[in-house]
Amino acid sequence: METYSCETHIDHALDMFVAQTQEFPIMDKLSDNEKLSTKCSYCEEQATYIVSSK
Repeated sequence: METYSCETHIDHALDMFVAQTQEFPIMDKLSDNEKLSTKCSYCEEQATYIVSSK
């Protein structure tokens, strides 16, 4: 599972990931190139982070 998140929704993304997967999430910052083409999973803003499992 992968979720993309902006600065505003990162707490919600982490909480939802744990609730759905029961695993500890890994949060990584997206590179500048990835940011350009990736939207937040919860709004239309540019994503800053990716939350995923191992």
